[in-house]
Amino acid sequence: MKQHHLQETALRYFLDVVRTGSISVSSERLNVAGSAISRQIAGLESALDTALFERRSRGMVATAAGEMLAAYASRVALEADRIVQDIEALHGVRRGKVRLASSDGGAIEFLPHVMAAFRADYPGIHFSLAVSAPSEVTRRVREGDVDIGLVFSRTTHTDIRVAHRSRAPVMAVMRSGHPLARFGRVSLAQLCGYPLALPDTNTTIRQLFDIAASQQRLAFEPAVVSNYAEPLHNLAALTDTVSIAAEVTIRHRAARGELVAVPIRDRGLGERYIEVQTLVGRTLPKVVQIFLDFLCARL
Repeated sequence: MKQHHLQETALRYFLDVVRTGSISVSSERLNVAGSAISRQIAGLESALDTALFERRSRGMVATAAGEMLAAYASRVALEADRIVQDIEALHGVRRGKVRLASSDGGAIEFLPHVMAAFRADYPGIHFSLAVSAPSEVTRRVREGDVDIGLVFSRTTHTDIRVAHRSRAPVMAVMRSGHPLARFGRVSLAQLCGYPLALPDTNTTIRQLFDIAASQQRLAFEPAVVSNYAEPLHNLAALTDTVSIAAEVTIRHRAARGELVAVPIRDRGLGERYIEVQTLVGRTLPKVVQIFLDFLCARL
């Protein structure tokens, strides 16, 4: 990769070991002998006259000095990547790569539609998409593993720039012919009469749902619980089961008439936001910035 020519080999090896916590794992990832990685790290420690890692039985952990150097090495790596992409963009935005991370709700249909629309204008742009929990998405953005993160969030984060933030209230999701679909809004109490298909308790949407139900002393026993949203929505489309989601998660299925998203009027269920995250202080490559603007406009 071209950007590797702009980075010190020792820094690249060092940063990878910080992230993996293991020379052997980094050796496999980088396809480099472990002894070569060890020599480069030893050279850095000798040059800086300080230990960069604590060697533990379960792996290697960066010292305070190591964490400082890792932050610097990460900035160098990101800047090298930007320079290479921007030089290529001088010939027109014909190629490039955008690295994305998203929580489940944004990755099912929304991001694929956005990527497809973007590639219609820029067919030479390639994407990588990692789907994980919101905290993992934010970590990937903070550590420079991805360029852009899309998450549903209830809190703020350090070292994170929020390029877009808007409310993503909890909606009741059901088939278009469901008895509750005729209402403009529904309550949690109304949902008690129907089987529920809910995300697991690690998600922000389920946490808000449980808090609101607890405040009203409503007891729900879900018919189905899953850590993946799409089976829950498919079940809602096939039966009278009700699920929950943000509007953006089922926007395209609603447009096709497969599902309906009905606002839940109970207090507290609007305290969730959809965020587009980038790393504070980072200058994004031109193609990434163009896609970022495109993504935010779609939201």
